[in-house]
Amino acid sequence: MTVLNELRMRPAAAGRREWDASRRPRLLLTLAIMTTLLVGANLATPLYPLLGERLGLTHFGVTVAFAAYVLVLVAGLLLVGHWSDFIGRRAALVLASVVSLLGGVLFGTATGMGALIAGRALQGASVALATGASSAALRELLPHRPEWATRFTLLVSAGGVAAGPVIGGLLSLLPAPTLTPFLIHFVVLAGLLVPLCLLKARPAIAVPPLGRALAALRPRRLAVSHQARSQFWMASVTGFLSFAVFGFYLSLAPTYFAGIAGTSSRPVVGLLAALALAASAVSQLTGVRGRLVVPAGLALMGTGVALIPAAGALGSVPLLVSASLAAGFGQGMAFRTVFNDVAAKVEPAQHAQIISTVYVITYLGSAIPVLGLGAAGAAWGLPSAVAWFSAAIALSCAVLCVFALIRSRKKAA
Repeated sequence: MTVLNELRMRPAAAGRREWDASRRPRLLLTLAIMTTLLVGANLATPLYPLLGERLGLTHFGVTVAFAAYVLVLVAGLLLVGHWSDFIGRRAALVLASVVSLLGGVLFGTATGMGALIAGRALQGASVALATGASSAALRELLPHRPEWATRFTLLVSAGGVAAGPVIGGLLSLLPAPTLTPFLIHFVVLAGLLVPLCLLKARPAIAVPPLGRALAALRPRRLAVSHQARSQFWMASVTGFLSFAVFGFYLSLAPTYFAGIAGTSSRPVVGLLAALALAASAVSQLTGVRGRLVVPAGLALMGTGVALIPAAGALGSVPLLVSASLAAGFGQGMAFRTVFNDVAAKVEPAQHAQIISTVYVITYLGSAIPVLGLGAAGAAWGLPSAVAWFSAAIALSCAVLCVFALIRSRKKAA
């Protein structure tokens, strides 16, 4: 089935030679594509201080550029989150990759705020297209290992986002520091598109009636599975708090951390910004289980976030590193468990749509609180804004931790 035929929701022409890959190559290719998309979307993190100086961006301007990515991603999840159920997982990933290539080039060549926002918006649209598709593809490739499908989904999400700032910081040492990282990403992603386009696609799980193809792709309302309502809201609220923290790390944290570390080195700043996400990715590989995993993870995340302004006040890099690792590892423990709970109960035909809805609420955490943080930073200074932001997140984690404890006790009873 060719990509164009998939996008038109029509059968493939007979006799076309395609790569009928086994499960492992399909799994690796799905993971590689999604990781590369997320790396590309986060290459800009250590470049924001440099872009701020070059384009004259304030703290609020940086958060606006970052929020453009998140808000378009959220809108994309609402508009196209269910598309892969009809056009197929492969076609959705191909389309997402093409949009990502355009967004990276536009962002890397931006000479003003408008182009910067447009580039970030295209990157957000690409991740929106790929999020539900990749999650659903992993569950289809691992039908008897749903927990590992969830682990891979979150490992790629956190790992790709964590690797982006580190890779961006290192590549920014090359000539044309705001362009070169995106050109290299362009080459890598274009290379992955070759085997993806040659792959023999599996048919979509929901074929629209004849003449109703476009109607099937129309935006849908947010959907919550009746079998997973409690799990859905627990995953969504935990995700919202998690991504509020990650949004800070990927937008204003480089500037804040540079002051704590007393350095302007982009690789160092990128590494510090990636610590929490890297710890979250590592937590997906652990075998931590039990009914107290969620409350323990929320408590650890809240404690880590609360220690960030303390590290700033003391100018302590070791405390900052410890706080970031604690916040990330706790987030990974909690979110993996609640995400797996809802994913395991979702009907296969609605998986992409409902998981996309979870991500809509989750990604809003990277937009609304972070925009408020940027406005507060512009008004009162970044240290004061970070202190209030950390206190709000820590308090919210404590409340959700108590709720998770009550929930786990009811389940045990």
